[in-house]
Amino acid sequence: MANNDINRLRVVLAEKGLTNKWLAERMKKNPTTISRWCNNDMQPSLETLLDIANALQVDIKDLLWSSKK
Repeated sequence: MANNDINRLRVVLAEKGLTNKWLAERMKKNPTTISRWCNNDMQPSLETLLDIANALQVDIKDLLWSSKK
């Protein structure tokens, strides 16, 4: 895991069989924003991360890489 990989959004979407486009429509966000989150080029706010977790029906912790080694 690279140091800049903070969220697991791409992984969770794949596990759920969902797409960036689906999440963009669900969150009413630009698809480019979702892509940047999935690529860890940019991070959503904590409030937005909670909204994403709710949309995906997962615990917010499932969207984050563990900082423990």
